[in-house]
Amino acid sequence: MSKNDIATRYVALWNEADPTTRRKMIEDLFTVDGAQYLVDPPAEARTAAADLAIPAPPLAVHGYDALDRRVTRAYAMFLADGESVFAASGPAVELPAGTVGVAWTMNRRDDGTAQGGGFDLLALDADGRIVTDHQFIEGSR
Repeated sequence: MSKNDIATRYVALWNEADPTTRRKMIEDLFTVDGAQYLVDPPAEARTAAADLAIPAPPLAVHGYDALDRRVTRAYAMFLADGESVFAASGPAVELPAGTVGVAWTMNRRDDGTAQGGGFDLLALDADGRIVTDHQFIEGSR
């Protein structure tokens, strides 16, 4: 599987409206114990951690059920109203040690204006499935 195929399928996962299809896509893309780490949590989470004198840790989900809840919640928050869509913002970047970088944006459907974006660093197993996904959200500070 090519790096661009992985990127295309990864972005399509976040845009998928049908819960059954979305779950199948997660199981096809990720290993059974795959994980996603939100490396730079939202400002509210960083503030709450700072109030406890704790450095803001990355937020993480592990396994198909948790990944399904994470993607489903992101869909509900950002895409369910039909106004936005996620898109790759360039070709995937093949990096050392079986990793692939995917830059993406969230765009308005009506005029394509970018509303936000980020970068995901995907570590792949020998079969090309995602073991870890480190997500960096642009503009989260």
